[in-house]
Amino acid sequence: MDKLGTYVLPISVVCLVAFCVLRKVPVFDSFVCGAKQGLKTAVGILPTLIGLITGITMLQASGALDLLAKALAPLTCRIGLPSAVVPLILMKPVSGSGSTAVLTQILQQYGADSLTGRIAAALAGSTETAFYCIAVYYGSIGIKKTRHTLPAALLGDLAACLVAPLAVHLVFYA
Repeated sequence: MDKLGTYVLPISVVCLVAFCVLRKVPVFDSFVCGAKQGLKTAVGILPTLIGLITGITMLQASGALDLLAKALAPLTCRIGLPSAVVPLILMKPVSGSGSTAVLTQILQQYGADSLTGRIAAALAGSTETAFYCIAVYYGSIGIKKTRHTLPAALLGDLAACLVAPLAVHLVFYA
């Protein structure tokens, strides 16, 4: 049963190709056409991603992220969020890999079974990389105005910030 996972992808590909052959779809031509479209999409969103990554790097390198985290710490402590998770809250909407690095630092410093570690893990799992997703998905189809997407995504992140400490306390400390 453990080896079933290693065969799922190859079996899926074989089934897909067989289905296409039965339906008389030119498999290789369709693949090449899709690859061309994917490459065009990647090139189209590249400037947005470069700008986003540059902005993240500048925030981290300048210390602005740490200053903002210190400024928000008194507010977050009132709602039960340890000040150590504030950088995670600020990083998660912008960068998945950056927030994973912050989460790793929190877990190494405080431990996975600590209150801070558990709240950080709950936040990491319940929030989204909103700016990255909007840049990639909207950029790939050429949408310039995001309308209500960003406020809704950030509102969801805010809800997670309010509920995560409560959930951790109820599950682990009640």
